[in-house]
Amino acid sequence: MNSKVRVRFAPSPTGGLHLGGVRTVLFNYLFAKHHNGDFILRIEDTDQSRFVPGAEQYILDTLAWCGLTPDESPIHGGKYGPYRQSERKAIYKKYADTLIAQGNAYYAFDTAAELEEKRKIIPNFQYSRAHRMEMKNSLSLPENEVVELLKKQTPHVVRIKIPDNETIVFTDEIRGSVSFDAEAVDDKVLLKADGMPTYHLAVVVDDHLMEITHAFRGEEWLPSAPVHILLWKYLFGLDKMPKWAHLPLILKPDGNGKLSKRDGDRLGFPVFAMDWTDPNTNEKTIGFKERGFIPEAFVNLLAMLGWNDGTDKEIFTLDELIAGFSLDRVHKGGAKFDYEKAKWFNQEWIKRMDNEALALLVKPYLDASNIIVHEHDYLIKVIGLVKERCHLLPDFVLQSSFFFGAPNSIDTAAIAPKWDTQKQAFFEALIVAYNDIINKGILTQDPISLELHFKELTSAHELKSGELMLPFRIMLVGGKFGPGVFDIASAIELKDTITRIQFCLQILSTK
Repeated sequence: MNSKVRVRFAPSPTGGLHLGGVRTVLFNYLFAKHHNGDFILRIEDTDQSRFVPGAEQYILDTLAWCGLTPDESPIHGGKYGPYRQSERKAIYKKYADTLIAQGNAYYAFDTAAELEEKRKIIPNFQYSRAHRMEMKNSLSLPENEVVELLKKQTPHVVRIKIPDNETIVFTDEIRGSVSFDAEAVDDKVLLKADGMPTYHLAVVVDDHLMEITHAFRGEEWLPSAPVHILLWKYLFGLDKMPKWAHLPLILKPDGNGKLSKRDGDRLGFPVFAMDWTDPNTNEKTIGFKERGFIPEAFVNLLAMLGWNDGTDKEIFTLDELIAGFSLDRVHKGGAKFDYEKAKWFNQEWIKRMDNEALALLVKPYLDASNIIVHEHDYLIKVIGLVKERCHLLPDFVLQSSFFFGAPNSIDTAAIAPKWDTQKQAFFEALIVAYNDIINKGILTQDPISLELHFKELTSAHELKSGELMLPFRIMLVGGKFGPGVFDIASAIELKDTITRIQFCLQILSTK
């Protein structure tokens, strides 16, 4: 076994990447980097009937967005390639032949129609010890007939022969000792009629040839473990088998079952890392990236689904996750997905993010909403004022649009019930005061000076600041939201502030 830690993520290119898949990537990556090892991406595309064009590139794009760059992959190369199983087809047959020669596998000549007929006769039919001798295979047929069928190149598959009366045991790095009764396991197909291996044979052979030291995969793969253990035993020896860890499921918000795309559609949140459009149906599934998550937050929230460092700390950089990651802190039980908590992670990362870097992420959302940003430095300033109010990147549109132009609508209904001539007079006086400042050549003032001036004028009119702050905010913003009102007035400058006050006064005077 290679002394250097080598782990792999081996997805099938069949569609979008579920956040559970990305978490598997993450835990593999963190473990490898914690031990100064290698992280390998291997594309398991042996089932060509399920292959979806664009899915492999989608996987690569997702890993790139998350910052989880493989050391070896179909794109990055490496000395253990090829990294697509479809390009390794010639490798697998000799291992299937070895298993047959050992008596641990056999040829099966049953047609699809014959198998379907058997399933109709026997409910929950399994091609296994209980029924294999009733089928058309090299165990049930005379040897000369088998030779003749092979000579005629009769379509056939190769199946593993699961042994009788055996308990298959292995140690899981998360779950401890796990055992299976061989009688409950069916004789899985290892090599298909087209010569392509199934997942079961390919994963074992490739893990061996690529010198994988640790194999982490989702809990749903546990039922396949006995077949893989037997293949390791028969082909390479159990002492060569990687250490395994089966990761807990990511559960629905109510904890009742595995989280699915259907749950996301039903409850209104993404379950794929990035947008995915199915090329067959043209159905589009929204991803975390396009919903407005930043990659650091997405990686952080995934790490906390089934792992913690033993403290109350929840916000981790990727480097901190690498430094602190260990399998003994991975939970055995499933982790409930909470979308509100996911948005909290994103908000925390938005608050911590450099304003200039954040401005680059926000700008496309403003552009898409036809909000014109004339100066990048001004955008950076605005980002700093509003970012604590934003959970997702699209939130910046609502929270900052009024900095770049007057609001399209004014919630005067929130002002009108308590509006009177005294307040009207105050804001008219405020316009005069601001014009006086402009006439002195001062186009803007800092927020503290504006607030002080506002309060002095309030006192002069024998009013309370609290009665005037909401109307002032609505005049500038259009509604009951936004950062400090004097920060807004300072940013948009006095001339624009006056124009917005006048516009609102005109609407109120008609009510």
